[in-house]
Amino acid sequence: MSDRAPGFSTLAIHAGAAPDAATGARATPIYQTTSFVFDDVDHAASLFGLQAFGNIYTRIGNPTNAVLEERVAALEGGTAALAVASGHAAEFLSFHALLQPGDEFVAARKLYGGSINQFNHSYKSFGWNVIWADSDDVESFARAVTPKTKAIFIESIANPGGVVVDIAAISAIARKHNIPLIVDNTMATPYLLRPFEHGADIVVHSATKFLGGHGNSIGGLIVDGGSFNWVGDDRYPMLSKPRPEYNGMVLGETFGNFAFAIATRVLGLRDLGPALSPFNAFMLLTGIETLPLRMQRHCDSAQKVAEHLAKHPAVEWVSYPGLPGDKYHELAKRYVPKGAGSVFTFGLKGGYDAGVKLVSNLKLFSHLANIGDTRSLVIHPASTTHRQLTDEQKAASGAGPQVVRLSIGLEDVEDLVADLDQALA
Repeated sequence: MSDRAPGFSTLAIHAGAAPDAATGARATPIYQTTSFVFDDVDHAASLFGLQAFGNIYTRIGNPTNAVLEERVAALEGGTAALAVASGHAAEFLSFHALLQPGDEFVAARKLYGGSINQFNHSYKSFGWNVIWADSDDVESFARAVTPKTKAIFIESIANPGGVVVDIAAISAIARKHNIPLIVDNTMATPYLLRPFEHGADIVVHSATKFLGGHGNSIGGLIVDGGSFNWVGDDRYPMLSKPRPEYNGMVLGETFGNFAFAIATRVLGLRDLGPALSPFNAFMLLTGIETLPLRMQRHCDSAQKVAEHLAKHPAVEWVSYPGLPGDKYHELAKRYVPKGAGSVFTFGLKGGYDAGVKLVSNLKLFSHLANIGDTRSLVIHPASTTHRQLTDEQKAASGAGPQVVRLSIGLEDVEDLVADLDQALA
């Protein structure tokens, strides 16, 4: 190739990959093995001591997974990445590298319901405490920061409501307090939005969704932006203090701008174990090859469906940033000019019962708890994904009783509109 920097579509197909040296295989092989042979005792010692990079055990790293990691890091514009078993695992290992018992982090209230549950309940077992802020009120993040705060967490486009978040403004608050900003970029993907360009320090993904894109494999990614200086900051001892597991090595000093990715691998994934299988890594890689094509089709179709529903007599409102007049339309033009994503919500005039009835009457849309599939999906969050939340929490997260969430797939948009019409009739 020339000296020209590869474009997004080229990276989606080629980044991290090369023909297999042993066999010439062009597609990345599935290295379905638990472990790898060392050259000799010195080679093994250098790998275990982090003096050399290489393969030891698939729980820690695998050649198939490594291609996925390098590809997503390239697409996001990060320095390194770690592939893990799920999006939840990506969140968990990120916070594990940052938080000690008694620490706090600030999170936007408008998040995926599973993340809200994870933050409110599961993390308390580790002594990690969430402080909630309102993504519509940027200053609420500043007010929520205390001396115990170690991170800020947001979604670039919030699930389920399609809320576009002002990443740059929240990043400015994180920078002021010298704490990292973590952005879940699952809904946007790097095709629509690259959070590092707007001040994020760490990006996480549920690769289960749009990156894989076919509803067949669960996985997660952590991407290091290389922008946060961990050295000399005793608030982050996993990165700034000598690690006894590695003969006193300070990861922040040794690995520089990809130290966070290393810490999540050798201190988190190594001991906590949410490893991604090489087969799932292969499936996700295959999905990513068509990411730019799929995301544009998702967005174009979602725009048409949202416009149709906005005029439907049974629909009270539609929350989709691509619609002129939507609360987040201006932010969408700024952050996601190629399209406002595939997922949005709308409110039915009949409330909770109408939502339950709608999902029962749809024929082409699949009623299930996922997004980002080639197939169009529907769910009534109040009765499913957000069921564990209180009524107040449901409303705050954009999952009130009348709310229905759609994830628009790749079918003919005319067929999707017809299915919605017959179900709403």
